[in-house]
Amino acid sequence: MTAIPAAPSAVAEAHFAAEFTFETDCWDVHEGLEIGADFVLLDVRSPAMYAKGHVPGAINLPHGKLVQSKLAQWPDNTLFVTYCAGPHCNGAARGALRLAKLGRPVKIMSGGITGWIDEGFELATIESGA
Repeated sequence: MTAIPAAPSAVAEAHFAAEFTFETDCWDVHEGLEIGADFVLLDVRSPAMYAKGHVPGAINLPHGKLVQSKLAQWPDNTLFVTYCAGPHCNGAARGALRLAKLGRPVKIMSGGITGWIDEGFELATIESGA
């Protein structure tokens, strides 16, 4: 850990401050949903995984289906927050990259479903046949 020195404080400050422009966490998303903050939460996993359990209020739009025509219902300046299964999954990053390429503001909810559950928050499900 100490073989490579820590970055100078100013460099570390810039680095860690920049992270917040790319990521948010499960707690902040939960609070945002509670107060009706202005963002769209996208579950970018498969419809089957979404049905098994998702963040309440999230819209299922798999990362491979993120195209301009699917986003037309939201103004161009809408903030999107993507999430996937968790730290072992890169779907949120794939979705965020697609959104960024489409010129949309985007952040990742770090931790994904795994983080959501770890925080003690409930998941919503879609009943079979619904």
